[in-house]
Amino acid sequence: QVQLVESGGGLVQTGGSLRLSCAGSGRGFDTYFMAWFRQAPGGEREFVAAISRVGGSTNYEDSVKGRFTISRENAKNTLSLQMTSLKPEDTAAYFCAAGTVPYDRRPETYAYWGQGTQVTVSS
Repeated sequence: QVQLVESGGGLVQTGGSLRLSCAGSGRGFDTYFMAWFRQAPGGEREFVAAISRVGGSTNYEDSVKGRFTISRENAKNTLSLQMTSLKPEDTAAYFCAAGTVPYDRRPETYAYWGQGTQVTVSS
């Protein structure tokens, strides 16, 4: 079992950058495939990016390709999401998740979730 806590959200202007972090505790962080999801008010939770257990492979939702970078440092049990060229439509609560299915985009396949961190991009 792993516990996840996100941090790093905030208010930023269009075109700005933010770096989200997800700290894992418990056992076996490096045995899980990790992902970031986001959920806007009134919307469904949607896939943003995923990364393999050792960090060698990544997968992105089309709208964030070239702007967001997912990474992990297993020695520190941390997952990150570097976000650049932010747009108002990126405004959402961002969640990190741990699961056992590689690069799955369905939130229901992830067993562990953080509480979320809010990202607001002003126009």
